[in-house]
Amino acid sequence: MKAGREHRVPLSDAALEVLRRAKALDDNSGLVFPSLYKPGRELSDMTLTKLLRDLGLADRATVHGFRTSFKTWYMETTDTPWAVGEAALAHTLGNSTEAAYARSDLFEKRRTLMQQWGSFVSKA
Repeated sequence: MKAGREHRVPLSDAALEVLRRAKALDDNSGLVFPSLYKPGRELSDMTLTKLLRDLGLADRATVHGFRTSFKTWYMETTDTPWAVGEAALAHTLGNSTEAAYARSDLFEKRRTLMQQWGSFVSKA
């Protein structure tokens, strides 16, 4: 993580299926999604941007836009509390005083949200 702090992610059934399929990409680098352009290296932001261009999606999608899509979806289609959605995005909640008291990472509530998201994107 850029922030240098742990961020646990509850995996939905859909995410676990993606990981099962990703085993076919194993190049012995230890990476789940190694770069197809630079074997043994992780996917960079620019690699993902190139992939969007190669797929003809760069005119209507950005790598960071996937996070925006998730936030818009949960805000508009679920009753997820703001703090749970922000925690799912690994955003810091509130100021340092609030953070000192809010020590939960809301993992179980995020598990429910991520299962909903996995179901949504699997249908798309």
